Amino acid sequence: MAAVNASGSDPNRWRALAVAGLGFLMTILDISVVNVALPTIGSDLHFSQDSLQWVITAYAITYGGFLLLGGRAADLLGRRAVFLVGIALFTGASLACGLASSAGFLIVARGVQGLAGALIAPSALSIVSTAFPEGSERNKALGVWGALGGSGGAIGVILGGVLVKYAGWQWIFFVNVPVGLLVIALSPFFIRESRIDVVRRRYDPLGAVAITGSIILLVYSISKAPDVGWATGRTIGLLIAAAVLLAAFLVIETRVAEPLMPFSIWRLATVRTANLVGIALGAIMFSTFFLFTLYAQRVLGYSPLQTGAAMLATGGTTIAAAGLAEAFVTRFGPKPVMTAGLALTGTSLVWFAQIPVDGTYVRDLLGPLLLIGLGIGLAFVPLSIVALAGVPQREAGLASGLMNTTQQVGGAVGVAVASTIFATRFAHEVRHVPPPQALVSGFTLAYWFLAIAGFVGCALAFLLLRSVRLAAETEALPIETHVVLPFCFNASATGALSDAVLGD
Repeated sequence: MAAVNASGSDPNRWRALAVAGLGFLMTILDISVVNVALPTIGSDLHFSQDSLQWVITAYAITYGGFLLLGGRAADLLGRRAVFLVGIALFTGASLACGLASSAGFLIVARGVQGLAGALIAPSALSIVSTAFPEGSERNKALGVWGALGGSGGAIGVILGGVLVKYAGWQWIFFVNVPVGLLVIALSPFFIRESRIDVVRRRYDPLGAVAITGSIILLVYSISKAPDVGWATGRTIGLLIAAAVLLAAFLVIETRVAEPLMPFSIWRLATVRTANLVGIALGAIMFSTFFLFTLYAQRVLGYSPLQTGAAMLATGGTTIAAAGLAEAFVTRFGPKPVMTAGLALTGTSLVWFAQIPVDGTYVRDLLGPLLLIGLGIGLAFVPLSIVALAGVPQREAGLASGLMNTTQQVGGAVGVAVASTIFATRFAHEVRHVPPPQALVSGFTLAYWFLAIAGFVGCALAFLLLRSVRLAAETEALPIETHVVLPFCFNASATGALSDAVLGD
């Protein structure tokens, strides 16, 4: 039987959390600051409107496509080793991005960054899971991790605006270099190595190729669907190809000795429920702040820096709520906290659906921004505990990668559907009413769709977790890494759309 070669309480566990969290924070800052800098990057490197979205798309596709593989690699090859490879690759790619002098070079470098992020995210989570013993101490670590994530998204939005305005867009990438080097220098001292301890390590290359190809095609086809059309031969063909590769992956996994994704992991009700809820929450987080960004800038006339400052209300509330969630989960268990968080998230989206054409920040935006931050913070800590509860240590990386993957897919689907709803409603309404009013009508309908997704997630958590008991000895593995994804909307699904519909 396979086992993890690192056991017991790690005396450097809090330092390991700090170093792993710093590495993850670097990736989050990079995602959020890039969105702020896109217009400047497009102008300086002479991007066409259609190609500018690839600065985001290249990252999203490689990140989402390789997450599952990155998580399994961490289990097999060593979590610290994979983490360090990811940090080194991300640091080098960041330097290349900052030095880019052409659109094509920047897009390739962003793709490499995405691959590096897919190595960093699950390995960092696995490092935390093996460093902390189960129980209240691990829950405290989850609260810290959630606070890091929430602050990363909020800081990144502001930092991006400041750097672009006063130092140049190149510095949104250059700032990663010293941080990455610091993480590389500290990791050998504070992060211990852990991996599956087996006599012979068997790999599943065919399964890895099949599932990676399937996820890449799925994310790409869904992200581009609002631009090219859902019923076009291109979209349908790509979706069919993704389904064929997924089917091939499932067949492969039943026949290899050491599958990339053992089906036994799906026997856990906690894993099934958390990944279903994670899809809904991913759709909400990716989509909500994309719509908010367009509303703030296109209807209210906010600058990117003002928009980022407005989002700080959500970032700060998420940080506080993550700490509360840790205490509530320890006292009441994950189910009621997760359900309450999702209910608050759905309620905030109903509130967002009431936005007027002449909205003001204090009267119309501050309330729902605070409420959705509270809901997300309360939902994510228990969701992450449930996602990895009962998962053997030898599959910690796999479970982390799986949760990240379902969130990415949920985010891609959510943004694509919300964008289609928004664009269709806008195109219909603009024939009869002024453009600002038509825009708000589109935003309202899209927010109602997201509110339904929030309440569906709440119902899934309440119903499917009814018979699940998380015993005291169950491992509360680490918090899901993308608590901050609301701050980095998927421009691949909407970049060209927003400009085509809304104008410059």
